Amino acid sequence: MTQDPLAGKRVGIIGLARQGKALARWLPTRGASVVAADSKTAEQLKLNPDDYPGVQFMLGGNIEGFLDGMDLLCLSGGVPLDLPVVQAAVARGIPLSNDAQLFLERCPAPVIGITGSAGKTTTTTLVGLMMKNAGYTTWVGGNIGDVLLDVFDQVQPDHRVVMELSSFQLELATVSPAISAITNLTPNHLDRHGTMEAYVRAKANILLHQRPDDIAVLCRDDAVTYALQDAVVGDLVWFSARDMVPDGTFLAGQRIVLSGLASPDGEPHVIGERGDIPLRGEHNVLNVLAACAIAGSAGVAPDVMMDTVRSFQGVPHRLEVVREVGGVTYINDSIATAPERVVAALRSFDEPIVLLAGGRDKKLDWSQMVALALHKTRHIIAFGEAGSLVAETVRELHGDPAQITQVQTLDEAVKRAAEVAQPGDIVLLSPGGTSYDAFVDFAARGDYFRELVLRL
Repeated sequence: MTQDPLAGKRVGIIGLARQGKALARWLPTRGASVVAADSKTAEQLKLNPDDYPGVQFMLGGNIEGFLDGMDLLCLSGGVPLDLPVVQAAVARGIPLSNDAQLFLERCPAPVIGITGSAGKTTTTTLVGLMMKNAGYTTWVGGNIGDVLLDVFDQVQPDHRVVMELSSFQLELATVSPAISAITNLTPNHLDRHGTMEAYVRAKANILLHQRPDDIAVLCRDDAVTYALQDAVVGDLVWFSARDMVPDGTFLAGQRIVLSGLASPDGEPHVIGERGDIPLRGEHNVLNVLAACAIAGSAGVAPDVMMDTVRSFQGVPHRLEVVREVGGVTYINDSIATAPERVVAALRSFDEPIVLLAGGRDKKLDWSQMVALALHKTRHIIAFGEAGSLVAETVRELHGDPAQITQVQTLDEAVKRAAEVAQPGDIVLLSPGGTSYDAFVDFAARGDYFRELVLRL
């Protein structure tokens, strides 16, 4: 067995959330000498150092000497590049990496990588199911599900890997997947990246290291992704709900068409109908077209794709139906951590809506979302840190003050929603902000919303 280049190296980890802990498990198995740091204590991290043999921990903010003799510094997903210790590492010439890049550099199997501002988890999940239904042993993870380093030793050359990749992971790109897809690019994570241009650069890194025989899959309907075609060095496959494309997937009226490089024989084929898609919303039509373009490029047969689409019930926290109470349907869309995603959710319903919006702001523009909400909703309930921002935007847009209630917590928001909703209404948790003002992540927020609804 060939020795890993990490063997004998001193490797640091900054941040001990999900990805950092996976790095702490995996790096010692490569023969690295590992030191891991986090500003939180072991108790706060729910971490038992004895579970990580061979790792030295520097917790609670004491990192004196942390960078001494270091050969590589690995960052967990939530760690920004402008953190002083990261900047100090760069100044010393210490290279940076993360879990996704270490996996991609070594993965023996073909990798499909998927990123985007919205839809990437649904698309990734769909593609993973399509690959499995096509008969491949398939590993799905990355920014969702498993940190793939945890299963690295089980991945074989004839397997397939489907990775969701975040802008944080792609900031440090050293290698690109053989099939790289970008679902769309709209303002997001500007609290981390600073500008839309920097955010787009990070996302576009998924294409940066592709080779001439690789495939890029882009959304033709999104102006930003459309402009990235000049960065493609291999084959280019499109998906579109508006235009016919020579290579990829598109809608022709109500028909789903596969063409060119995404087609089994290179010819256009109608593979299904729009009515075959069980998920609500125009955005989910695009997610299905993206998944078919990607899977078709990987050689999956059209009947396998469409059988997968027809049986797909969605991903938790993405327009997830929780239950109906007194004729009111409660929907969990906790994944909506940007106003743009709330717009997509609002457009998915014709019924009157009671909207729960708020959380923590990411320095994004809320005006388009609030303007649509004032048109589409019976009532808006603003909660969390961004609640006052939502309420202020309503006032700026001359909304009816009686149409909005501001509360502090999700508990209060659900209670108020139950009071104002009428039979036939949708109560929609689609916050527009992150969960970090009150929850560890969007999934925890969605789980708690589900629990509150089940108590009604």
